[in-house]
Amino acid sequence: MKQIKSQQSGFTLIEIAIVLVIIGLLLGGVLKGQEMIENSRIKSVVTDMRGVSTAFTGYFDRYRALPGDETNAVATGRGWNVGAAGGNGDGTLVMAQAQTFTNAAAEQAAMWQFLRASGFLTGDSTATGVAALPRAGTGGLMGASVTPYALQGPSICVSALTHKQALGVDTIIDGAAAANNTGDARGAAGAAPLAPTAAAPAATPYNETLATTWTMCRRLQ
Repeated sequence: MKQIKSQQSGFTLIEIAIVLVIIGLLLGGVLKGQEMIENSRIKSVVTDMRGVSTAFTGYFDRYRALPGDETNAVATGRGWNVGAAGGNGDGTLVMAQAQTFTNAAAEQAAMWQFLRASGFLTGDSTATGVAALPRAGTGGLMGASVTPYALQGPSICVSALTHKQALGVDTIIDGAAAANNTGDARGAAGAAPLAPTAAAPAATPYNETLATTWTMCRRLQ
């Protein structure tokens, strides 16, 4: 009578090591992919800010006037549909820091409407309030203000940036060697959407473990 020997199969140490290496490579690829996506978001924020700056400068070069300061009669004369929007035509922009992300002030609202009506930005030229504010690549609101964080002149601000995203934006705009809140990019951390203040905030570390979000601003011109 033949005896049937039972054999017990299993993974060898070499096979287990190979599996662990593969898992490690997969995890590394996922983490690397996540960082690439995050870097892409950060770059998109800077691109969005520069896009508004380019539109603002292009408008001034074409019309020799500030978008948002021109009167509703001027817009009507050009055939634009901006509703009742318009400034007072005094050659300066009045855009309060507290209303950066509410878009409630007349010349803040008019700025977005005039830039869209003139074709420098896409979107509905009749939109008002928060609905008229564009979104950055990270999902935060973009708003306009004059002299936020002691920056000189009209500025563009982005809300709801994580500490990592704010650091990335600051680094791209001002360079890795610059201390925060001393260059062209300035911001502060708090509950989103955090309206900027008139005064320059103190230098604050970007602590990536914190859940607070940043508002970052840079000049439009």
